Amino acid sequence: MSSTSWVATALLLSSSCFYLFLLQGADGAAPAVQVGNISRVEDAQYFHIYYGQSFKVIKNSIDGKSYLLMQSNSRMASKAKYCTGRIKSFVIPLSNYSLDTSTPGLPVSFFELLGLLEGLKGITSDSVTSGCALRSLSSGSTVMVNKTDAPLLKQFTAHFVSIVDEERACNYAAFMPMQEITPLQVVKSNYLCLTNMAANQTARFKPVVAWVEYNKGIWSFAKESYKQQLVTDAGGENVDDSIASNSYVVSNPDDMDNFHAILCTIDVVIDQTSAPAPGQYTLSTFMENVDVSDNSCFVFLTNQSLWRYDKRVRASASGGQAVDWFDGAISQPQLVLADLIEAFFPTGNYTTTFLRNLAKGEEVAEVGSETCERSSSAPLEPTIVPCQ
Repeated sequence: MSSTSWVATALLLSSSCFYLFLLQGADGAAPAVQVGNISRVEDAQYFHIYYGQSFKVIKNSIDGKSYLLMQSNSRMASKAKYCTGRIKSFVIPLSNYSLDTSTPGLPVSFFELLGLLEGLKGITSDSVTSGCALRSLSSGSTVMVNKTDAPLLKQFTAHFVSIVDEERACNYAAFMPMQEITPLQVVKSNYLCLTNMAANQTARFKPVVAWVEYNKGIWSFAKESYKQQLVTDAGGENVDDSIASNSYVVSNPDDMDNFHAILCTIDVVIDQTSAPAPGQYTLSTFMENVDVSDNSCFVFLTNQSLWRYDKRVRASASGGQAVDWFDGAISQPQLVLADLIEAFFPTGNYTTTFLRNLAKGEEVAEVGSETCERSSSAPLEPTIVPCQ
């Protein structure tokens, strides 16, 4: 992933355009605007919107396309249809849609927050961490579709994808929240409040935090800028760039001596090592990978502050594991920030959503259809973290 992927700069993103895309028709709840004015979506970097009497145009600066959205009861909707290299038209509200859930970067949680899950009629993989989407799948309201079956996918009013580097059918639409850098308005104030609360912590020194990863016999530090920003927003201090740029080969004793020495200076460690079965990744796994038996100098272990972001998972039929960090955490960054604040400044009064404490033996939580506790037509209410 690039440094701007997955919610660049602090896991934050905007769904303002997405809301308009999915889309409100003539009776929708979109805010009133002065017709004829060109308006840039507030807090969205890559989208512009033009409002007409019976249509909207969304200019997507990521894939270079413009989406013409025509209200279903308008004359334009009955007469006009566009499908060119730069312009696509859709009649709104959408009667049904499908999602390419087999490709990372397309969070189902946005559709839930907008109360649009009922219109989801097809997904390309059951590797999702939405209990309500899984319930729709088990009930038959949503069906599994083959992502390569073009004739079948054309039957949906819209098919949302997150990859835009190839030509697609007329009903394909790009949805890339990972590229935006600002939050949903409904949670933005909560995120900012938590940031201010973290900044007011009275600890003499900020905790030093490291995101680490073990891959093919090599340890390295995460370099994504959004993770560094999250640490800052949560009141922590990142490992210095001169250190974070290094990698350490387990089979090289000198490398591991250096790595162990650095770990002894870290207060909080977030281990993001990929694990085919997250539930089987334990403290013993970490210790084995880091190749130590005496952990007495590791402050983050003494203080039980070794974490992973795979607390919420879903085992798919294909045998893989979906992790909600790549879905629910994207649409509700205030929960990620609250998790990190608890990790950095533990109170014992807050239960984390996405982070699990490896040092305390915390286990993963399985997501399934039984975890859905609302109607598919009802929007998912964002969780607002208490903040003063």
